[in-house]
Amino acid sequence: MSTSAERAERAAANKFEVRRRELADSALAAIAERGFANTGLRDVAARNELSTGILHYYFDGKDDLIAQAIWQYKSECARRYDPIVETSASADELVERFGVEISATLRDESDMHRLWYDLRNQALFEEGFRDTIIAIDELLTDMVWAVVERHAQLRGATPNIDRDTAYALFDGLFLNCLISYLRGNLAALDQVRSRTQALLAASV
Repeated sequence: MSTSAERAERAAANKFEVRRRELADSALAAIAERGFANTGLRDVAARNELSTGILHYYFDGKDDLIAQAIWQYKSECARRYDPIVETSASADELVERFGVEISATLRDESDMHRLWYDLRNQALFEEGFRDTIIAIDELLTDMVWAVVERHAQLRGATPNIDRDTAYALFDGLFLNCLISYLRGNLAALDQVRSRTQALLAASV
């Protein structure tokens, strides 16, 4: 294959991937609004004024679309904590900023977080996007552990919990507050902030 042909092939592949990402982003709101069980490709297409043929061209099916969409969203979520870990000058600052960011994402993106937990539960039964859910859980575990480790370093101590336990504790706390918030309890925003901060402070 000539160099020009190789470049053309790579360009086509890149365009295909970019379009997949765009379609997955646009589909996410529709899926989050109705939930996994109540949303099909026709619903996604109708909400975004697309043909189902377009979706079938870029995705193998509903599971493929959902896997791409939720991976893009959750990987972005995990990265937003990197600046907090990298720039906090003290343990107290890290604790404060982490709790504030957790509360903000609960307030601003509760529908998306509800979808994440819906899909994680569905993955116990559905194999189509299970590998993606497992990969996201690993990504989030790494994110939480990076915060816990950095907090311990700033304290001049070592964590008193391990990596998997840390994720289980923070994830369970967040889920509990998310459920409360979705049921109309606005105090859950302050609760998730203060409880997250207390849990992080107690992790050394």
